[in-house]
Amino acid sequence: MPLAVELRGVSFAYGRGQPVLSGVDFAVEQGQFVAIAGPNGGGKTTLVRLALGLLEPTDGDAFLFGEPAAGFSRRATLGYLAQRSQLGTEAPATVREVVSAGRLAAGGLLGALRRRDKAIVEEAMRTVGIAGLAGRPLAALSGGQQQRAFIAKALAGEPSLLVLDEPTTGVDVDAQEALATLLAELRRELRVTILYVSHEFGAVERYVERLVLVRGGIVFDGPPQALPERWHDPSHVHV
Repeated sequence: MPLAVELRGVSFAYGRGQPVLSGVDFAVEQGQFVAIAGPNGGGKTTLVRLALGLLEPTDGDAFLFGEPAAGFSRRATLGYLAQRSQLGTEAPATVREVVSAGRLAAGGLLGALRRRDKAIVEEAMRTVGIAGLAGRPLAALSGGQQQRAFIAKALAGEPSLLVLDEPTTGVDVDAQEALATLLAELRRELRVTILYVSHEFGAVERYVERLVLVRGGIVFDGPPQALPERWHDPSHVHV
């Protein structure tokens, strides 16, 4: 299968500090659903930002769909949901307006959406189960509903790659399970490549093909059922 993401011998340090990641080789085939887990500060967010071309490696090379990640030419095909603290959930916007912003970003449009764009926005909301909330303020929604709105925003851009960074922060267990099921359905029906980044992976464990544990580098990469029992809490992972 063609690769969606590839890191070759990648290392990265912020400024003159100690490397956050060292000697990382990492590849994701198109259509895979991969969980990236590890302790806070272990480098998992840095890894995906390198993969997306948002950071450039100190050493090594990063590629997106075969192109250098930093100069990737089809950025509208990337759906990136940053950590909830960066999402601005208090903005005075309706769910439809938030989701429509994903369509604007994809098409570089100015002004009103075209008919096809509106149809894609409505379909994105239906896909994630929030069509009935379209006119409600985003800030009035539960944490799980807000996450679905941001996933719909990403889907409105018709992404080939969807990256979610700590999507279950502040979300209850039932919402975490519902989100995991939704992502599995998106991967199956739309063939979207998904990277699910979290300090824990319980909600998606039964759906993902691969689990990647990161702590300064990749310390485990394989099916979740092959993970040694002592590593099921990523904070206990030792390099």
